[in-house]
Amino acid sequence: MEQVVERGCGLDVHKKTVVACVRVPGGTGQRDQHVRTFGTTTAELLALRDWLDAYGVTHVALESTGVYWKPIFYLLEDAFTCVLANAAQIAQVPGRKTDVKDCVWIAQLLEHGLIRGSFVPPVPIRELRDLTRYRKALIHEHTREANRLQKVLEDAGIKVASVASNILGVSGRAMLAALTHGTTDPDILAELARGQLRKKLPALRQALAGRFRSHHAFLVSQLLAHLDYLDEVIETLSTHIDEVIAPFAQEVSRLDTIPGVNKRTAEVIIAEIGVEMGVFPTAAHLASWAGLCPGNNESAGKHKSGKTRKGNRWLRTALIEAALAAGTRATKGAFAARYRRVMRHRGHQKAVVAVAHAMLVTAYHLLIRKTTYQEPGAHYYERRQADRVRHRAVQLLERQGYRVILEPAA
Repeated sequence: MEQVVERGCGLDVHKKTVVACVRVPGGTGQRDQHVRTFGTTTAELLALRDWLDAYGVTHVALESTGVYWKPIFYLLEDAFTCVLANAAQIAQVPGRKTDVKDCVWIAQLLEHGLIRGSFVPPVPIRELRDLTRYRKALIHEHTREANRLQKVLEDAGIKVASVASNILGVSGRAMLAALTHGTTDPDILAELARGQLRKKLPALRQALAGRFRSHHAFLVSQLLAHLDYLDEVIETLSTHIDEVIAPFAQEVSRLDTIPGVNKRTAEVIIAEIGVEMGVFPTAAHLASWAGLCPGNNESAGKHKSGKTRKGNRWLRTALIEAALAAGTRATKGAFAARYRRVMRHRGHQKAVVAVAHAMLVTAYHLLIRKTTYQEPGAHYYERRQADRVRHRAVQLLERQGYRVILEPAA
């Protein structure tokens, strides 16, 4: 095979150790190979960098093993061309599994240019990514705590969630606070309702008549305190994210013009894919990386399951939420039309993924062209595939017993 890298190194990364294999030109036209094991503390990694520099190494390849690759990659990326490999794509022949053989195998693949590097964003985007992912994790925890609160109320026979759409709204919080302070009279609790909820006072009185004991009061008070804490932390994180993402304010505003994409979703998109689209040759490459395109599984001329792969779950989650807003809850626009078009013959889930794919492709073009979203209209996809739409309409009429002759309108 053709040699692409003259002086390269393969790293087999673990929690406490990293095994390095350097391959350099030998004196007799052969390749010299040097293997050494280092620790993963900063001092050991600096020694690794000096060792690589002594051999004149230019390229370093390592597997994306959990989070253990990060300190090594970040320390070496300024001095060498680092290639982060997907472990599933460089698995070697079974039966030859040792740390030394792993690093030698990675070095050989690097030497012949057989490793496709993964996308590693620059430092500002990495920091923004950490913040947005932590915020999403806290939002999930907030949802779990709200569900736990609902379970405690159900255990006490308090059915207020059957009447009020949001038990953590102004009225719901007032009733919960009164319950934790010992007030269990349904009439007094129902009078704490505000706004439109006061139209449901009779139903509220029935829903608030339960068996709420001191045990439930303790649990509810703890859950409410935790929910308040999570709200405060999420708000603090959002404020800090606004400061960190300030250099990318124009990109956020561009993405915010996409139907279904709000400011928070735009922040997640930038945190996951960055703003420089040159790392993705085409929008199709980006969709494949994100796991929002059909899989390719063909053998002997037969197309098998084409389900999407995992991809980037943080980006996928944000786009699926945006697709639900733009596709299923909206009635106008290209995304809503695409949802209805795919849903007819593929179902709801595939239609939502199709809309998310279209939104990601749109985001790619907005970032690369530095422009804003222009609504193409509900008939955009029909205009793009006019022949297919016409053929489908003719087939539908023919199945109903009609003979169709098409003539252009005057």
